[in-house]
Amino acid sequence: MTVERNIFITGANRGLGYQLTAEAIQRGYTVYAGVRSPDSCPPLDSLDREAPGRIRRIELDTADEGSMRRACAELSALTPSLDAVINNAAVLLERDKTLEELDFDQLRLSFSVNTFGPMYIIQQLLPLIYKGNRPTIINISSEAGTILNAFATNYAYSMSKTALNMFTERLRYYVKDKGIEAYAVHPGWMKTDMGGAEAPGDPLETARGIMDIVDRKTSITSKIGFINYQGKPMPL
Repeated sequence: MTVERNIFITGANRGLGYQLTAEAIQRGYTVYAGVRSPDSCPPLDSLDREAPGRIRRIELDTADEGSMRRACAELSALTPSLDAVINNAAVLLERDKTLEELDFDQLRLSFSVNTFGPMYIIQQLLPLIYKGNRPTIINISSEAGTILNAFATNYAYSMSKTALNMFTERLRYYVKDKGIEAYAVHPGWMKTDMGGAEAPGDPLETARGIMDIVDRKTSITSKIGFINYQGKPMPL
């Protein structure tokens, strides 16, 4: 008997999020795709035609707590459990600004989307995750969130990802006795809207690596929850 597997992916309509959605469908998941504009997602339209009924679009703006609350309530009405959650949605703001030039509204927005958004979503979805089959939580992080390898500027993105790593580590200890795995994953520098055309990485390769972590096909020996998409530990 085939066991239905359910996954929620935020920022599912482009870049790594789209590749994760496509890869999850290939592996037999029903994907609940968090997107800001559910009715205007041509990439997901294409996947819908290839795998009818396997994608359920959820309207989600991770900068808006009301939107996240409604999305989580909709998910709870649509499925009794989640086997995986991937918090992929993020923003890269104020990248080249010096301290004197920083716009603190943009800094706050970065934390809202990159840190507080994933925290809120996991908080609200824990009841569904607890009922999943060997659930896995993935928060997409970045090498930019390390103390040693961060860029000289990039305050907003780096600081918000460092905070996301700390949240993931605390979450990892909170849920480990329930058979749930939680990781902050560095996806590498990829050819996406955020990464740019000059990036060396292929988001499809990264998506496959992350889904191997979700499916527990990758042996992970890291003592901390911050790893790369191949399951190897990242520096702090």
